[in-house]
Amino acid sequence: MHKSLLSALALAGVVATTPPGAFAQAKVKTKVKTKTEKASAPAPTAAPAPTDWSVTYASTITPEDLRQHLTILASDAYEGRETGQKGQKMAAEYIAKQFADLGLTGPVQNSDNAYIQHFTMERSSWAYDQMQLQIGKKSFKPLEDYYVGGSPVFTQAATLEPVFVGYGIEEGSYNDYAGLDVTGKDIIMLGGEPMKDGKPLLGKDGKPSKWADGRAKESLAMRKNPRSIFVINPDAEKFTQFLGRIKPYLSQPRMNFVGKQAPARAASFSVSPAVGYELLRTNAEAVAKYQAATGAAGQPVKSPFKPTKVTVRAPRKVETFSTENVMGYLEGSDKKDELLVVSAHYDHLGIKDGKVYNGADDDGSGTVSVIELAQAFVQAKKDGHGPRRSILFLTVTGEEEGLFGSEYYTDNPVFPLAQTVADLNMDMIGRIDDKHKAGDQYVELVGSDKLSSELHTINEQMNKQYTQLDLGYRYNDPNDPERVYYRSDHYNFAKHKVPVIFYTTGDHADYHQATDDVDKIEFPLMAKRGQLVFHTAWELVNRDNRIVVDSNKP
Repeated sequence: MHKSLLSALALAGVVATTPPGAFAQAKVKTKVKTKTEKASAPAPTAAPAPTDWSVTYASTITPEDLRQHLTILASDAYEGRETGQKGQKMAAEYIAKQFADLGLTGPVQNSDNAYIQHFTMERSSWAYDQMQLQIGKKSFKPLEDYYVGGSPVFTQAATLEPVFVGYGIEEGSYNDYAGLDVTGKDIIMLGGEPMKDGKPLLGKDGKPSKWADGRAKESLAMRKNPRSIFVINPDAEKFTQFLGRIKPYLSQPRMNFVGKQAPARAASFSVSPAVGYELLRTNAEAVAKYQAATGAAGQPVKSPFKPTKVTVRAPRKVETFSTENVMGYLEGSDKKDELLVVSAHYDHLGIKDGKVYNGADDDGSGTVSVIELAQAFVQAKKDGHGPRRSILFLTVTGEEEGLFGSEYYTDNPVFPLAQTVADLNMDMIGRIDDKHKAGDQYVELVGSDKLSSELHTINEQMNKQYTQLDLGYRYNDPNDPERVYYRSDHYNFAKHKVPVIFYTTGDHADYHQATDDVDKIEFPLMAKRGQLVFHTAWELVNRDNRIVVDSNKP
């Protein structure tokens, strides 16, 4: 080290504390230490992957929580939750309380409960105590000798002179209506279809034709615009058995919005053989002879019957009542003016013939899943991971009677439908249908591609990434004979051009039976289906762009 340097260091106080040569040695040691540190330093690690909050909050949808809610809503205490009845109103209060306890906002203005959207409906049922069916001096009893359907054409007593139309069939060269104009008239037809050598004349391979089902004949007759239809069941035992099975349904009321008339239909009277013989002024032997002659000829034959006059009266009694949709609102952040709806119907069939129809799957399963999805999104927001778009958790009434609750909401929306990005609707997601076996991990989807190809793709991506369920689309077929796309609450959104997905599992033996109970619910599978809905909802409310309506499939 140069002397001049040492002098400088001395001025700085270094020489006083460092012996000669020590500074240079320290310098070397320092360099060696630095190299050693660099050699022993750990290699840089990649930044941890960001937390997938969709997984975090979907996992809060659990079989245990679903069971807890469903055990209450689908208990006998709720009396089957029939629209307008005590049990439905109890269920409405229960759901509203869950939404309030979660901290959702009640969005309904001018209501006594901001979570409840009240509306008025009309209930009508056949006034059996005022009915009349009289031939000559003989009077017959409703729900014993006959039952009534169609529109209340005969609110006052009227005397009819009906026309006999054979079996009421029109197919190819077989035409019971040939040469007849029955518009505005009253007609009589035989139930069943013509037989030849013990086999259905119009069937194939010895199997019944479509005309064996009375609905096909009634549908044909309705298109010909008669005033009324009398259908004679030639088998007394079968008539009595069938009447016994459907009697609870015949007493059920028909519902509609106040002042809104259902499409007019001819009055229809399904009558026992005894009533039928009186109408035709004949007997069992003559009817059997006519049936045999028709079968042998392979076409309608001239009728020997000369129907008599009949006096009928079939009024309905009408009353108004209130019912309720229930909803809770979770406000979004930067895209809060756009809204996702998550829906299910909470009503069911009530009590029939003394039996409570609890509707655990239909649609208790969807209802409690809405509650659980609400809980998951609320927790996410509390933790600072709330949705960008707003969410309306909507449970509707009146589905079993004609999709009335969802129709009322979409006609009177609390939030503009123009700002509603989609509706994810759940109806019967707790069971395994008769097309699958125990253990199958699946869900059926309806409507996902009808209005938005993006919605369909998103749902499939979410399933592939998270839940790996088998996705079925058999009910999405435009030729689906059950027309499922039109049969649950999502359709009222779809007809307003709001994209929809309907999640369901298909029918099972307990569908619309008193045996649809909690003990048959597949809770782990139900939770997984609910989680798929959650993941799809999470993507819809948090993505940058609103999904596009780009198709209009039937």
